[in-house]
Amino acid sequence: MKRDSGLGTRDSEALLDATLTHLRALVACDTQNPPRAIGAAIFDHIESALPGFQCTRTDYGDGAITVHAMRGTPTLLFNVHLDTVPRSPAWSRDPFDLLVTDEHAIGLGACDIKGGAAALIAASNESDGDCGLLFSSDEEANDPRCLRGFLAGAHGYRDVIVTEPTRCRAVLAHRGIVSALVRFRGDAGHASTANPRSALHAAIRWGDRALDHIESLADERYLDLSGLRFNIGRIEGGIKANVIAPSAELRFGFRPLPSQSADALLGTFKVMADAESLESFEQTFGGDPLPAGGGALAQSRNDAAHALAQSLQLEIGPAVDFWTEAALFSAAGLTALVYGPGDIAQAHSADEWVRLSELADAAQTYRRIIDGARA
Repeated sequence: MKRDSGLGTRDSEALLDATLTHLRALVACDTQNPPRAIGAAIFDHIESALPGFQCTRTDYGDGAITVHAMRGTPTLLFNVHLDTVPRSPAWSRDPFDLLVTDEHAIGLGACDIKGGAAALIAASNESDGDCGLLFSSDEEANDPRCLRGFLAGAHGYRDVIVTEPTRCRAVLAHRGIVSALVRFRGDAGHASTANPRSALHAAIRWGDRALDHIESLADERYLDLSGLRFNIGRIEGGIKANVIAPSAELRFGFRPLPSQSADALLGTFKVMADAESLESFEQTFGGDPLPAGGGALAQSRNDAAHALAQSLQLEIGPAVDFWTEAALFSAAGLTALVYGPGDIAQAHSADEWVRLSELADAAQTYRRIIDGARA
């Protein structure tokens, strides 16, 4: 169910104009991660753009910074990250200079997810309702110091909306995420050796077994999702074509369904490696699915998120394949859902864009929620 915002055309246009003004300022700030050296400019803008809010800036080290802005005594928190992926060489224009066309706003992070941040700032300033906003800066780092630090303290929130791009539909479930690093060893020698013990050969054989296993899981399902998402992202090692590789390093990741055990899958991938060639196998990052907890607990959390979406009069969309920090809030016991402007297909892409119509819809919805409108 999706309810009309109740705003007149002139007010809606003014809210979109304000959103684009903030989006232009946010996009102009270079927050690429890596290198994770996010400067103060974007936080300075946010704090100055939220008069009437008590703003607390916290530095968790190594470029992990939050601004928690609060007005009144809210129990619902909006969360949005400010860091972006690095710019692609395929950009056709300056990624830090927002271009607004008749239908789109184009700029680095416009979709993922500075458009959502701009809509939240604009909506907050058009309402005087109780409001909590948490802006973080390390979501793209696979090292969520910001949210773990925030959740470790007393915060008083029961519910959270994470503003990742969902085309302005409430997402209640998504996959988990695991990243891993595997190191293989071999014996350096001449490539003419029969049956060489090559670290690169071991890595490639492991990859073949892993890909075969992924195919065997294709029919497993959870709600709208099926199979296991898997990617070998990097293989490096060896010296040259006529030298047997003494070492190799492989990085891979997978995204389990909420019904699949990430630990069990990781163990399965580990035993696929030849024992004599395996030097080390380590998980570098892991994130729960949404809802977190598994079994009856996950179902209870899903039911609570469904009730929250209905009370906020949000259209409920399908489960999604990508991971969000909503899972961290869910694991901490908050009722969490994902709702924001933009399509994940545009995230991390060259000439990244977000539809103006979705920015307008999101800003109007955020304003209505901050005003306290519930079913």
